[in-house]
Parts: sequence; C-alpha cells; structure tokens
Amino acid sequence: MLRENYNGRRVLITGHTGFKGSWLALWLHQLGANVSGLALPPEADSPLFDSLGLSQKLDHHLGDIRDPALVSSVVAQTRPEIVFHLAAQPLVRLSYSQPVETWNTNVMGTIHVLEAVRKLESTCAVVAITTDKVYENNDAGRAFAETDPLGGHDPYSSSKAGAEIVIQAWRRSFFGTTNPVALASTRAGNVIGGGDFATDRIVPDAIRAMSAGESVWVRNPGSTRPWQHVLEPLFGYLLLGAQMDQALRLNNSTRRSILESSWNFGPALESVRPVHDLINLVTTRWPGGRWHHSADAEAVHEARLLALDPAKAARELGWQPRWTFEQAVNTTVDWYHAVHQGADPVALSLQQIQSFTQS
Repeated sequence: MLRENYNGRRVLITGHTGFKGSWLALWLHQLGANVSGLALPPEADSPLFDSLGLSQKLDHHLGDIRDPALVSSVVAQTRPEIVFHLAAQPLVRLSYSQPVETWNTNVMGTIHVLEAVRKLESTCAVVAITTDKVYENNDAGRAFAETDPLGGHDPYSSSKAGAEIVIQAWRRSFFGTTNPVALASTRAGNVIGGGDFATDRIVPDAIRAMSAGESVWVRNPGSTRPWQHVLEPLFGYLLLGAQMDQALRLNNSTRRSILESSWNFGPALESVRPVHDLINLVTTRWPGGRWHHSADAEAVHEARLLALDPAKAARELGWQPRWTFEQAVNTTVDWYHAVHQGADPVALSLQQIQSFTQS
C-alpha cells in the first residue's frame, strides 16, 4: 500500500541526516519517492547517513532550519507534496547547556518550515514530528493521550511543547480544511534501532562501550520508558502522510478534519519497561556484554515514568505496533553487531525494513 502512495511523489524531509531521518529517507527511496532533504551535515560520530549512501539517493541540501531564507528557498525549489519535519535539537541533557539554541531550532525552526510551506500554491501534507515528552508529566505512570495537557520540565521538552502550540496555531490560523496545506503533529516513544550513535542515549552509549570491551554505565536503571524500534513510528508517519496526501487530492474535508491533529505512535504496554530490562537484553544479545549502575553526580531532571496511549492511531489510521520489546531490542543489537563485523549497512537496513513490513 505504501508503495502505491509514495511512488513518484515529491517528499521533503527536514533532518534527513539524523538517525530517524536517515531511516525514513532510505525507506522512502525504496518506495520510489522523489526524496529531498534539508539538514545540517551529519555529526562526525554519527555515520549512518553516509554509510547508507543517501547523498547519492536523494536531492541533498545542507543548511540550518533557523535560517528562514534558506528554508523558503529549498521548499520553493523542491515543491514538496509531502513534508516530514524531523529537524530538531533532540537531546534532553544537551538542552540544559544549550537552551536558547534548543528553542530557536525546535520552535522557530518549525515556524520557518510552516511559513515556507504556506507560500506554496499547491497541495502539501505536512507531518511535524515532536516527542512523547511534550506532555505535562507528574510521574503518575498513566499513559498519555493526545488530549492531555502539554508541558515540559526541561528546555528540550518545553521547546517541543512550544512547537506543538505553534503547529496548532498555524493550523487554526492558516491551514483550515479549505487551504491546500494539511498539517499534523506526531509524538513517538523512545526509539531504538541500528545506526543511532548520539551521545546520552542508552543504546548508542552501550554499543560504544561493548564495542570497546567495556562495561556499560547505566545512570537510571529504574526509569521507565516506552521503547520501540525506529521503524514503528516511521511506519506511522508514512501512513499518516499518505492518508493526508490522499485526502488533499480527493478534497475530502471530513477526512482532513480527523487527520489534521496530533498523533501518538507509542509501543504496546508490554514494551513500556525500565531501563534495566532494556540493558539486560542488550548486553545479553551482544557477545560478552555487561553493565553496571553508578549514580551521575551531574544528573539533570528526567521523568522516571513515561508512556503513550496509541489508541487513536489504531482506531483512525489502522496503525499498531508490530514488534515486541524483545524483537525491537534484538533487531537493534543485531544491526550494530553485524555492521561491527563488516556487514553492508544498506543491505542490512533494507532487509530489516522488509522484515518489519512483512511481520
């Protein structure tokens, strides 16, 4: 079904050089889409984009979404029919040391993308990606639904909640059901998957330690998170983008009114696990892996309990999690270990996409 929706369509991804953006770009290229991307250069310690050869597979633009003229120029040049806005400063701990940059990127960057799309004179479906951390979290442990209040204790979470408010305001002010631009936002859980090498993320930190033969340091083993493989939310983004694009082409205002909203793409409750469950499975899967707990003297506030309610996506989009917690973790570790042993990242990633779509 996805191939029918995306084959030949012009798709723009902001943040295509990042972890999720690289997986999404590869998947869309495999589906036959004409993919363009706008992002900063890949981080020196994050080789996924280059290892997948994506600069040769798509229309590759380098730049900062904080530059409104650049964003407008790229959107005008690529004339996207579907936009996936992933570009962001995505790290909680980094936001404490770079709060202004985090807000400029996540809030003003989003505004720049929406304003550039607003200048188009053709239909465009925009899927803006935020985070599960946009909710006002009191650590009560209840899974958040899309109607729950927005909040955010730290600069990152609050900036993403700010982006959600921007999205809602632009949708109400400029992108009504008679406008050619459709706009939705998505919130996913804690994604894992091969090729993520960001700092201060549990799986990349674990892979780096195990690859060096070291024990994995875990600072908060009791914190609970909604773990999911990166392909799970990407599948949700693709479904949502395809259905929004179809509603635009059919001029279906009733369907648009449902789709142009916020969406949770969270894992099944059995995948909402403490960190120690994750790290136990990771170190068991990696030959010789081991871990230890040690308190972080410079720890910043991070929510202990976090879960999403994906019932709306199941009901309205037909989206449901496909892989169990164990499948998600094992597939992730297997990717890293195979590449560490010399496997081709492109062939391996395409194989995992195929396995996921057939599950």
